[in-house]
Amino acid sequence: MRAGVEVPPRFARAVDAFLDYLGAEAGLSDRTRASYRTDLVDFAAFAARRGVQEPQAVRRPTVTLYLFWLRRSGRSPATVARRLAALRSFYRFLLRERQVRWDPTEDVASPKRGERLPKVLSVEEVSRLLAQPDPTTPEGLRDRAALELLYGSGLRVSELVGLDVGDVDLEAELVRVVGKGDRERVVPIGSYAVRALEAYLKLGRPRLSRSSPALFVGRTGGRLSRQWVWALLRKYARAAGIGRRVTPHVLRHSFATHLLEGGADLRSVQELLGHASISTTQVYTHLSRPHLREVFDRAHPRDAWAEERLRGR
Repeated sequence: MRAGVEVPPRFARAVDAFLDYLGAEAGLSDRTRASYRTDLVDFAAFAARRGVQEPQAVRRPTVTLYLFWLRRSGRSPATVARRLAALRSFYRFLLRERQVRWDPTEDVASPKRGERLPKVLSVEEVSRLLAQPDPTTPEGLRDRAALELLYGSGLRVSELVGLDVGDVDLEAELVRVVGKGDRERVVPIGSYAVRALEAYLKLGRPRLSRSSPALFVGRTGGRLSRQWVWALLRKYARAAGIGRRVTPHVLRHSFATHLLEGGADLRSVQELLGHASISTTQVYTHLSRPHLREVFDRAHPRDAWAEERLRGR
């Protein structure tokens, strides 16, 4: 349990059993399980301060009061919703294991969250951004390959910096990625990214490192960090004259949005992004509404554009 947090022993044992289940059977990563631990320990300490010493003794009012306390403490609706989701998963596990007889989170309403649409760059802005690295230097070749791969394959920044040279198959134009929950997927590499990677691996990387297995390395030959990628994007966004904040996730959002606007189906985009649930991917449909309207106007047989097209045949 976290240092400085008093958690009753029965609560602590139940949380440990749940986290073991998440790792062994659900296959969640250490980072995800650590987030669950933090959320559940926080609730257990809150309940203990009100005399509740074990999961079985928790009732719905305790859960409701906890959520209210979080909001009064200034936590965002998204944080409160995540804490409630963690509690629900915890109690479903305890019910399956017959460690409790009821679920105190049942019928507890999750706070409404204002929909936050992902920020995206235009295709022209992406082109300007990716044109900034200097291809006459090893670092420039590396930077261009990294940015082309971020946008061309929609990778998370952690997935990008975790790549080894052996994960990239330039002949097949594919990259093997290990994403959230240690889920592995194989993603196509765009033709621009293929060419940038070929140039980097042939002319840039040998001058930076010959021993490290990492795909993207620094001057000392070590694997580059997520912080490096963030700083890289800030530098090149300024150079490209993009006034908005550009992060690795902005490139990932742009990748997904541009695919949908190009006619890709939602299921394919879900698989490319490595989303476990299509509901996570559906947020991008809101960004593409003007494009979807145009597709509808031109394709649907009961729309004026389509009727006009048919009469013109």
